Formats: sequence, structure tokens, C-alpha cells
Amino acid sequence: MKVSYHGHSVVKVEANGKTILFDPFITGNGLTDLKADDVKVDVILLTHGHNDHVGDTVDLALKNDALVVAPFELAEYLGWQGVKVHEMHIGGAHEFDFGRVKLTQAFHGSSYTDYETKTIVYTGMPSGILLTIDGKTIFHAGDTALFSDMKMIGELNDIDVAFLPIGDNFTMGPDDAVLAANWLNACTVVPIHFNTFPVIEQNPQEFVSKLPEGVGKVLEVGEVIDL
Repeated sequence: MKVSYHGHSVVKVEANGKTILFDPFITGNGLTDLKADDVKVDVILLTHGHNDHVGDTVDLALKNDALVVAPFELAEYLGWQGVKVHEMHIGGAHEFDFGRVKLTQAFHGSSYTDYETKTIVYTGMPSGILLTIDGKTIFHAGDTALFSDMKMIGELNDIDVAFLPIGDNFTMGPDDAVLAANWLNACTVVPIHFNTFPVIEQNPQEFVSKLPEGVGKVLEVGEVIDL
């Protein structure tokens, strides 16, 4: 299984002949190495409805006949646009042909903004995502504040890689993310959701330095972890 980071909160998982993308914000993402026209994807996993996480989902899903898995209201909204969806909710899990998905809490907002019409569409509760394939578990926290139930997530799941936001302002900052990392007890912790915009500029190496030796890993854009 190959897991790679592609700027902001974009994570790719390649396993068993399937390509899975978390939060494919590509167009308008100045940090990504991906080009939307070149992306091949089988499954898209969405944590919440903000534009910088939904990103290119509709175009990618329609072009690739990809399945989109998302919290219920967001999935319904995307389904109305012709996208093939599977609706879920926090606390629920489902076995797919590519692996097991379970949604966790995330403390944030969730809405999609149409800037042309100046309308905001409510897209339900935000979530984190636990993806388990062949006994390996990846946790994508989405956009979230620190919350104490991360301890429970860590106790109930053997997490191989956790992707945690560190940007502050909209999500946890580095110090809160250090606590989250300790509670989740993942084998590897990768910082995400930083430096895309001036307001979330952070030093990821400094964050990693505060974690136990060998746990934190800053992934360069496009860098791969083999699980």
C-alpha cells in the first residue's frame, strides 16, 4: 500500500489496484503537485463540505466514474450533481470492496460556498475518517479542533498513519496537534493543512520535533509512505 501527501489536506492511497483520494482540493491549491486533468481515481473520501476540501470532487468523480463517500448531507448535495455517492454519518462504518471506512467526530464547520451567487449550502457535520485496508489503518482528521475523544479513537484503533491539521486559525494549531498525536498514539503522524494560505502558515518541522522520536514525519508534496 502506498500513501502520499499532495498539499493542504490532499492524501492519496493506492492499494489493491484502487486509487483513493481524501479531500481532493487541486485546482487553486498552490502547494499541490497534482493536475486535475491527469488524476485517475476510483474512490473519493470527503471529510466535510468546505471548498478547500471538496475541491475538484465533482469533475473527478464524473470523469472517472468514481464513488464519493461523504457525510450524509454533503453526499446528497453532490449526488444531485450526478455524482455516484455513498452517504455515511459520524460513528458509522461500512465495508467497501476497497476497505473499511468509519467516520469520527471533528469539531469544525461544513458548508459549500458559491461565490458567484453568494450562497452558502449547509453540508451537515464535519468528520474525520478512519480507512482500514489489509489490516492497516489510516486516520485523516479532516479540519478539527482538539477534542478529548481523540483519546478514545486512539484506544479503539491501531492507527498506522494519522494526518493531523496544524495550521491554527481554522483548525488545531501545532501545540494542540501535539496533544492529539499523543492521544491517538499512531505509529506515524503527518502534519497537513498548513502554509496553503498566509493565515495558516506554520513550521511543520517544529511540530514534528515536539513528538516522540520517530513518530512525526513531514512529507514533501508527492512523497510516499509504504505501509
